[in-house]
Amino acid sequence: MEPMKFSLTGAVVITQCIASIAFGQTSRPATQPARAIDLQRLQQVDQVINDAIAAGKCPSAVLLVGQGDEIVYRKAYGLRAVEPEKAPASADTIYDLASLTKAIATAPSIMILVDEGKVNVADKVAKYIPEFAANGKADITIEQLLIHCGGLIPDNAMSDYEDGPAEAWKDICALKPTWKPGTHFAYSDLGFIVLGKIVEKVSGQPLDVFAHQHLFAPLGMSHTCFNPPESWRALCAPTLRRNGQWAPGEVHDPRSYALGGAAGHAGLFSTADDLSKYCRMLLHGGTLDGVRIFKESTYQQMIQPRALPNHAGSRGYGFDINTGYSGPRGDRFERGSTFGHTGFTGTSFWVDPVHQCYVILLTNSVHPTGAGNVIQLRHDVGTVAGEALLGSLPTTEPAANKPHNPGGG
Repeated sequence: MEPMKFSLTGAVVITQCIASIAFGQTSRPATQPARAIDLQRLQQVDQVINDAIAAGKCPSAVLLVGQGDEIVYRKAYGLRAVEPEKAPASADTIYDLASLTKAIATAPSIMILVDEGKVNVADKVAKYIPEFAANGKADITIEQLLIHCGGLIPDNAMSDYEDGPAEAWKDICALKPTWKPGTHFAYSDLGFIVLGKIVEKVSGQPLDVFAHQHLFAPLGMSHTCFNPPESWRALCAPTLRRNGQWAPGEVHDPRSYALGGAAGHAGLFSTADDLSKYCRMLLHGGTLDGVRIFKESTYQQMIQPRALPNHAGSRGYGFDINTGYSGPRGDRFERGSTFGHTGFTGTSFWVDPVHQCYVILLTNSVHPTGAGNVIQLRHDVGTVAGEALLGSLPTTEPAANKPHNPGGG
């Protein structure tokens, strides 16, 4: 990829647990006509991001804002690498997406299998992986894992991964649930590791191969994959040292790394432009440029809000909708009809299918020391972009919409 160049004055402007028994709507919600974008307001995001970089919240960022099939704002900020040598970020910088893997690879792969009639989200995981039923996990369903209500702990001990992937899987199957399935919301990497294994068991292909063949290649996401090849490394934003060495393109998440760099919860790398194609596919209800990824009814299953137990909010299948992780929504995008996800390395995206727009923010906030934090930045970027796309609210959103950090993704 050739690095995209930007003027000094601005961006490139190119001219968007189980509480529901029935899925409700069977077609996309009526979309609203695209309104004129307030470009002056949108450009104020430059100061927001540059201030965060100056404050040490992240070394670099790439922002992409889309409306319909148009990219309306795309810009790179800061240094993608601070150590061992300084290197500027560019629009084609490849970032470790961390937990965006759940929403961009694992959940849609499960839903493709649903489309093919090979999986039913109401099924118990043990139907496909009998050994998973051990120690009280026999009743956990695929749907419960998709919305983080399966009763599994967020992460199991790193010692479970010391003897390789095969032994790690045996240790996962031996775990006991921490909560009764369906009664407690706990954001769980472990649950999505299991979902990735379901894709492998049912399809006969590892998750990375299945996702490439059924998602990334059909969508033209040519710089999205697990375990980026050596030829991509010069454009990869580094995260932290491993064994004293910088390794751009090597997954940051320790469990994904121990599993070979490709797992259901983390490991995917991509660019803002590639994620834009994924978001556009969602805006079109599961299809892009004549290529259908899954049925529109399946897409509706994915984005349908499902109320979480104990008033924890709502999630879709692989998407956050309205929980403590919804910071990228900012103060302007609506609760309930918009969705997205965040990643531990400093990545996020948020989609508004009603107003046909989306916001992608990629950073490597864990570089170089792990001390960065973009929770507030995500919220502020979502607010500015939302107001530019949808217009300002007459009053501010209630405090419940302000960002906080519940931990995880």
